[in-house]
Amino acid sequence: MTRLSTVARGLITAFAAVLAATAPTTTAQAETGPHAPEDFVALRSVDPTIVQEMRYFTPHNFVGERIDGYAQPICVLTRPAAQALHRAQLKLLRQGYTLKVYDCYRPQRAVNHFVRWAEDLDDQAMKGEFYPNVDKTRLFTDGYIAEKSGHSRGSTLDVTLVKLPAKPTRPYHPGEPLVPCFAPKDERFPDNSVDMGTGFDCFDTLSHTLDPRVQGAQRANRLLLKSTLEGLGFVNLAEEWWHYTYKPEPYPDTYFDFPVSRKALSSAH
Repeated sequence: MTRLSTVARGLITAFAAVLAATAPTTTAQAETGPHAPEDFVALRSVDPTIVQEMRYFTPHNFVGERIDGYAQPICVLTRPAAQALHRAQLKLLRQGYTLKVYDCYRPQRAVNHFVRWAEDLDDQAMKGEFYPNVDKTRLFTDGYIAEKSGHSRGSTLDVTLVKLPAKPTRPYHPGEPLVPCFAPKDERFPDNSVDMGTGFDCFDTLSHTLDPRVQGAQRANRLLLKSTLEGLGFVNLAEEWWHYTYKPEPYPDTYFDFPVSRKALSSAH
């Protein structure tokens, strides 16, 4: 899910215009080969202590089924992003927390799956949890769904904090009653993360990192995650408290489509 504010879109448009005036036009590539480039790694090979709850490998997401391209429940990132995340983990472990990732590299075929789902207005099976206050006809207009995602470039991840010792999160059972993602933590679907004010992938303005309605411990948790990651080169997407991109990105203009699997990394390792 990629959501850009109006201001951010304006800045990007202006910057693109400057580039167009000073440099040859370039087109973002879609790399569709079965293998990742050499500098993509499984996060676990860099830091095995970071918790991984890969939501798009499961049916517990806004679509309600496993997403195309997720062959295994593993986090794949460019090596610089994985190494920076490892440094963040070391800082947080000393404070009694661990990082937990929900999504990392996302193949273009997964983004295409999101787009097909968003265009099917009859499929609203997961609305009660993930977008209870958003009309599905507005998912593209409001920026919740887009045809390209920074995740496909390999240096963006969705992440949260878990207080140690980390307790397991029970699996989601398809068909179980849904509770809005912005409900109080003890009412919404259980997650072993600290209380961030909303669940992951909550299509609501309460997910904005600095939304003034989010205060107290919830705001402190968001700011701890933000300050830690931004101190190590990550940039937060203001509309999603969980969304961070490592800068500078090794592949700022390339959207990959190799599957999320160890096999896709095997040729490089």
